[in-house]
Amino acid sequence: MRFAHALMSGRVTIPRHAGTLATVAFLSATGVYGMQLGGHGPVVAEALSSSAGFALEDIYISGNSETSDITVLEQIGLNGATSVLSISVEEARSRLIELPWVVDAQVTKVYPGSLSVKLVERVPVAIWQHGLDLSLIDAKGDIIAPFDGARHSELPLYVGLGADRNADELEARLIFHPELRERVKAAIRVADRRWDLRLDNGVTIRLPEKDIDGAIQRLADFDAGRNILDRDIAAIDLRLDDRVTVKLTDAAYERREDAIKERAKAIKAAERRT
Repeated sequence: MRFAHALMSGRVTIPRHAGTLATVAFLSATGVYGMQLGGHGPVVAEALSSSAGFALEDIYISGNSETSDITVLEQIGLNGATSVLSISVEEARSRLIELPWVVDAQVTKVYPGSLSVKLVERVPVAIWQHGLDLSLIDAKGDIIAPFDGARHSELPLYVGLGADRNADELEARLIFHPELRERVKAAIRVADRRWDLRLDNGVTIRLPEKDIDGAIQRLADFDAGRNILDRDIAAIDLRLDDRVTVKLTDAAYERREDAIKERAKAIKAAERRT
């Protein structure tokens, strides 16, 4: 009341433009409250920081051979008005790791207007056939992505129940036999207990359930100087630890039978002459 009486009596004067300033302050407060209430605060803050010189202009992406640059940008959620200040590197990294090929990511802000993205992608080692589906798997046997036939067709094929879970163990064995590993085109898991290896020329190597290393070494010793794997055979059975069993192809078996008959005829003819 005293302030009102002093104001009316002229002892207190209101500064010039006080009304204008008060109106601007009121409207500003109302605008801020409205932006927060409507969830538009981050958008406005991003626009202001972009106009202040922190607009995202350059993005450097490295380490991606399977993941496209567009996929990376879409996963982070970047657009033409993004500000470097508004980007959360932790959130961006978490989103990138969700991509099927990405195992790790590093996101770094480079002020005032750049972003660096470094990806570490998973490495496919084989194609796993489960039912009618084909999938690319890594060395641990984890599925990376569906196999579309366009890329990685040179990878070996793993077939059967449990082939994905035991792929790493077989790979660990074959790495010590590089010449054989290069020729393996398919590894077939039999009853989820053992492997059959299908070579590039169609020969099947039947491995035992245990001691795969010993079986492959027996094959190497048996094959020394014979080039048995390049002959007209259908399969080599290594399941018995005291022998190597070779199965001929049908054509080779028929030729062998014909040769035995011809030899028997020649022996009989020689006996008649004597």
